[in-house]
Amino acid sequence: MASRESKLLVLLVLVILQVGTGVMAEGRHFSRPGFLYTRTRGRCTPQYWSSRREAWPKMVPERSTVWKVFGWQATERYRKELTLAEAASMEEEEEGAFGRLVKQSTAALINSYMRRGYPYAPWEVKTLLIQSLVSAEAAAFQAHKFRQANDNCG
Repeated sequence: MASRESKLLVLLVLVILQVGTGVMAEGRHFSRPGFLYTRTRGRCTPQYWSSRREAWPKMVPERSTVWKVFGWQATERYRKELTLAEAASMEEEEEGAFGRLVKQSTAALINSYMRRGYPYAPWEVKTLLIQSLVSAEAAAFQAHKFRQANDNCG
């Protein structure tokens, strides 16, 4: 009889684990292939934000222009009409270091509002973008730092 009860208990645990395949924890979605789960990757990249799978924060509307969000200094390197949505979906290779910078900065700014534990605050993202406009080397360096933070964010 005890054997039957233990089998039922194991079955119940297995059913509970299968039902909970999509678990929300601290606002993050985890998918469970089988019994082990892995964190969904790519939820902080520019590609993710440009796909519009998740609503952008109200503080950073998609149609806002780069210069209005990051400051007038951004007009030195980017056209005045460039929107954040366009910046997030821009082809980095065509635009060079400054293109990579604005693309990764846009994702970093959204993440700073949307992702708990993101390593940069919104004011830091804005300040670092403006400071990095001085040269292609500075832009490339900061774009790389933002890319690391965006790629490693959950």
